Amino acid sequence: MLFYILLFLGIVSLWWHWRARDRMKVTNLTGKYIFITGCDTGFGNMAAKIFDKKGFRVFASCLTETGAKELKAVTSKQLQTVLLDVRDSDSVKKVAAWVKSEVQSEGLWGLVNNAGILGPTAPTDWLDIEHFREPIEVNLIGLINVTINMLPLIKKAKGRIVNVSSVGGRLAFSGGGYFPSKFGVEGFNDSLRRDMKAFGVKVCCIQPGLFKTALTDPAQVLKEKEVIWNKLPPDIKKQYGEEYFQKDAAKKEKLSKICLNKDVSPVIQCMEHALTSLHPHAHYVVGQDAKLFWNPLSRMPAVIQDFLLLRNRVELAASNAK
Repeated sequence: MLFYILLFLGIVSLWWHWRARDRMKVTNLTGKYIFITGCDTGFGNMAAKIFDKKGFRVFASCLTETGAKELKAVTSKQLQTVLLDVRDSDSVKKVAAWVKSEVQSEGLWGLVNNAGILGPTAPTDWLDIEHFREPIEVNLIGLINVTINMLPLIKKAKGRIVNVSSVGGRLAFSGGGYFPSKFGVEGFNDSLRRDMKAFGVKVCCIQPGLFKTALTDPAQVLKEKEVIWNKLPPDIKKQYGEEYFQKDAAKKEKLSKICLNKDVSPVIQCMEHALTSLHPHAHYVVGQDAKLFWNPLSRMPAVIQDFLLLRNRVELAASNAK
């Protein structure tokens, strides 16, 4: 009996120690420089606003002039916006040089690689290489390029790199370039974290589930898929069946309603913890759907993953023709 009491007290003590350690913050962060990509909408937009209010000196990169102007209108004079397409190497180098001139000897405390797109999500035999190219160029190659160019400034400050991946970087549940790009982000993040440890730079990865943002707009996703469906050759359409598109859209809508997280603030809270905690996490799994379903499922055997994921697929016309 005494053994079990001691074991219980030991577990409670470890848990309490971990909680206390998790709450420890880096001091004197007010006025530190951070750079965030993809601030037009979604996670990046909210992060820029919140970190500006908390006293960080935020460089917020936007893809469009409209996004930059709207963000600047609702933030302090301290926040600076800059136009950046992460696919454009020359633009990335110019922005990195501009950031260097701004931070000077202080360096860059935080880099939040948030910019990303979904791209078409459809069965692989509906797609061509261009459907894969853009998500991989933005979500993976662009992220790596920005990181490489900002790395000397991060090392100077012994700062933080926060890469926004996805639970889709652990489990691919649809065709298209998004999931390969996020699996790539996970691999880059892990190797970078180990490479930077000797320099005092901490590297974190955020893995959100399905959140309500412009990236996951159901109407836009359906529109892109419909364009691809309408261009498919007759033999492919015959294999899937003429009713496949409508049935699949209905199933996806139902799944979205079950899984969708409407409050995006937990993602920003993870970013903040990664930037300010003395002991940031290597990985942050965010969203009830990610914690309760996607993440546990990603750790299960392939046979279980396939069984559960394929239950949500529409049966093909070709299957009935056997």
